[in-house]
Amino acid sequence: MQKEILDHTRLNFDDILYEKCEKFISILKQWGSIHNLTSSINHQDILDNIIDSIYPLKFLKDFSNFADIGTGCGYPGLILAIFNPNIKATLIEPRTKQVSFLNFIKNSLDLQNVTIIDQKVENISQNIKYDLITSRAVKNTKLLLNISKNIIKPSTKLLFYKGTMIKDELKDISSIKDYEIITTNNSKSNRNYLYIKSLKLKQKDITL
Repeated sequence: MQKEILDHTRLNFDDILYEKCEKFISILKQWGSIHNLTSSINHQDILDNIIDSIYPLKFLKDFSNFADIGTGCGYPGLILAIFNPNIKATLIEPRTKQVSFLNFIKNSLDLQNVTIIDQKVENISQNIKYDLITSRAVKNTKLLLNISKNIIKPSTKLLFYKGTMIKDELKDISSIKDYEIITTNNSKSNRNYLYIKSLKLKQKDITL
């Protein structure tokens, strides 16, 4: 496992984090075969998803907490939390089956940096803002910006895992002030990571 990840990402982690990731894989296979959590529980597919999830750690800087929208069975938020034990992670997932799995993983791996919110992001009423927001679940960038606006602060950065249509999605979005697209072929299909460094915000009322 360790060599496979390093071959793809050139990132280095403590052995205990790889051990936790191995345990995640084992539990996901068990739950996936019973509860249909994900489209594939093939070992290589899981590895590809893990590599896809952690690749942005090569360029992400300076965040002490993050929220992942639509974590599902763990990509990317849970994986990022495993490999960043000192960073507070909030996993936002409204589906009951997936929430049960995330809670089981959290307890099994003793992920003390993880909080799970079992509702849609647009329904979160607490006054909580995050340094970084991630998502691999919602396809439309404009929609994703709008539903997450209640957890965004002026300094929030956003990381969206996108496909080949990302440039088309950005054409009619005027709220993005500064962004970068990092392209890699580290998974079966080319991945575009949309890294939004700043948004055009209007004081307390966020207009996206």
